[in-house]
Amino acid sequence: MRWQGREESSNIEDRRGEGGGGGGLGGGLGGGFNNGFRIPIGGGRGGIGSLAVIIIFVIIAMAMGINPLDLLTGNTTSVNSPFDNSQGQTTLPPQGAGEDQLRQFVGVVVKDTETFWGSYFQQHGGTYSDPKVVLYSGQTASGCGTADSSAGPFYCPEDQKVYIDLSFYQQLRDQFGAPGDFAQAYVVAHEVGHHVQDLLGILPKFNQRRQSMSQDQANAYSVKVELQADCFAGMWARGEQQYLDSGDVQEAINAANQIGDDTLTHNTISPRQYTHGTSAQRMQWFKTGMNSTDVSQCDTGIPN
Repeated sequence: MRWQGREESSNIEDRRGEGGGGGGLGGGLGGGFNNGFRIPIGGGRGGIGSLAVIIIFVIIAMAMGINPLDLLTGNTTSVNSPFDNSQGQTTLPPQGAGEDQLRQFVGVVVKDTETFWGSYFQQHGGTYSDPKVVLYSGQTASGCGTADSSAGPFYCPEDQKVYIDLSFYQQLRDQFGAPGDFAQAYVVAHEVGHHVQDLLGILPKFNQRRQSMSQDQANAYSVKVELQADCFAGMWARGEQQYLDSGDVQEAINAANQIGDDTLTHNTISPRQYTHGTSAQRMQWFKTGMNSTDVSQCDTGIPN
């Protein structure tokens, strides 16, 4: 992706170097994020994340009556995230040259999402309000509870901010096998996709309706919401064509593949416990978005 030297967003809130934080807010990691929508972090590949450990983990969780995917994602009360880095986190030096470059990269990607969605909303008679993107190290406070790097990037509708610990991108590359700058851009675009859903009224309805749903129904609803965010990310990627290099789109599709519920859990749990969709579904809806010009074409079956 050709991003060097391009305009960065002014809506980046850099909290790196502030140390741990977030005390006093409801939710937190202990009880899960309150209404947070996160890129998932699964149990990893090899070492402590081996298949044998996962199988034992799932059996114990199910015996306790707990959704294993909730535990894998560090989330027990809200929409799950399949990227949980709580076991063996890889970090980059805070404020190091690598992270400074990533900060600039994220700023350019966020600016591009602002341009794309601002233009889209204007063309359809609406107004797009830019989300803030918070960069932090370790932990920080959010409107949805304590943001922790072990939980992966997420969007909080309570304060309309996206939270990212930049060390996540090294994990995305090294642990989950999703290298490339456009794989990183996909992560940002997915979370911004949740912000678009928030502005369209989709997330408020979801948070209200799931309170009266069974766990299986809420999980199925969550999958539809997450797949639509993938589709919205694809719509944004379609608008990025002028900046893309050969292979960029495949990097994003590969990232979508690596974070499918079935891939992250090695097919050890029931599909009714999925909260983000299978690898095939995530790739399909990202591709659908790349062929779409209207949000109505990203209809994943979310109830009206």
